[in-house]
Amino acid sequence: MAAKKKGFNIFGLGSEGDKPSSKSNVIGFVKVSLFVCAFILVLAGFTFLDGYVKKQTTGSSGNRTIELVGDVPNWVSEEIKNRIYAAATAEANNSSNDDEKIAASAQQNIAHLVPWLAEARVRTTHKSILITGHWRKPMLLVTADNKNKFFIDADMVVLDYSPIGNLPVINITGMELSKIPPTPGQVWQGDDLTAAIAVLNRLARMDTAVTPDKPLLHHIDRIDVANFDGRKNKREPHISLYTKDGTQIIWGAELGTWQRHLESPDDDKLAKLYTYYQQYGTLSGVKYINLRDPQQKIYLPVDKY
Repeated sequence: MAAKKKGFNIFGLGSEGDKPSSKSNVIGFVKVSLFVCAFILVLAGFTFLDGYVKKQTTGSSGNRTIELVGDVPNWVSEEIKNRIYAAATAEANNSSNDDEKIAASAQQNIAHLVPWLAEARVRTTHKSILITGHWRKPMLLVTADNKNKFFIDADMVVLDYSPIGNLPVINITGMELSKIPPTPGQVWQGDDLTAAIAVLNRLARMDTAVTPDKPLLHHIDRIDVANFDGRKNKREPHISLYTKDGTQIIWGAELGTWQRHLESPDDDKLAKLYTYYQQYGTLSGVKYINLRDPQQKIYLPVDKY
């Protein structure tokens, strides 16, 4: 009699001669294992998500969760969030069980230690410390002495250099840095900085109104104010912007002074720039775009060849 051939099932266990009950046991074991694995993965996922939006802390008032409530921009990094959590509980171990004192202490610490969250408001429940406020969005990056870096928001408030998410921040060059920069949380006073912020704010408003799906500012790498108010050369542009591929955008004088310098009106400068951008979908392909001269032709990509 020929010997019966043996083989392996899909799980690599047993043979063709195994009894049905053995196969059922193996399949049942595999199903249970898969279920347990799936349960563990789901549980881990919920744990991760919970840790992403809440932070657990322990103080003399017992266990409380710290929560950033309201709209938290997606560019706010975990490092900035953790600094807020730490500031909110800096004196937790010395606090009483008085909820009002806990909230007042947390609010004061955030205001002094983390300028990223302005007008912070803190309230407590028996389980939570809830934090809300106005997020300061960095607009400019200042590099002093080729090493010290600071962010500046639209209100010219200094923000310490911290990691942020995917947010375009424009470098500023040519600022007068003879004075020691203000500490984070303070306003950086400077005419050249004020002029740069004013131009960028106008561009930001134009992006919102004209090109919300493809902001022009995302193409800008830096704004240069080295010749602000003609301090180096009265005949040269006072303010210029540069795209990420090196195209120079000659803005000219600071906002509101175009008549004194016989330049195009500020609104005309914006119109020329955005007309070009909408028509060609890019600011690349030309050496420069001159906005300051009245009736000045803007060179087209084909003109450089």
